[in-house]
Amino acid sequence: MPLEDVPTGWVVWHEEPTKLVLAYRPDVFDSDAYPAPCLPTIYATKGKRDRRPGRNVPDPDDPWYVTLYLEPDVARDTDAYDSREAAATGIRELARAFHAGELDYRTLYQVPREAYLDRLDEVTGSHETAAGNDRGGMSGPGD
Repeated sequence: MPLEDVPTGWVVWHEEPTKLVLAYRPDVFDSDAYPAPCLPTIYATKGKRDRRPGRNVPDPDDPWYVTLYLEPDVARDTDAYDSREAAATGIRELARAFHAGELDYRTLYQVPREAYLDRLDEVTGSHETAAGNDRGGMSGPGD
């Protein structure tokens, strides 16, 4: 089932049966204006992304995990879902909230890249909304 109806600003970067990847505004956060790792992405994976080497196929009972990354080592807490359909709904909602400026992504950084975060504020409208909670301003399943 392809991921359709992605929220404004997001593009489907990669899709396969056990992984979905969305990228945010690759026209803005390209490797010319910002370092290549500074492309906001949302991953939905069947099973953990950091599975043991050689274990490329997740177990059928593995949940789906949805994670927002601002950089490879800067991520929002991961949400877990029981099915691909539920993860697709979760990825759409997370992408929508991010674009709407509802996530306080600055709290994810220990040493922030101010110019990058200022540009994120501009394109997401975050400068117009109040700061969120310590999970990046959005509740997950079961919260």
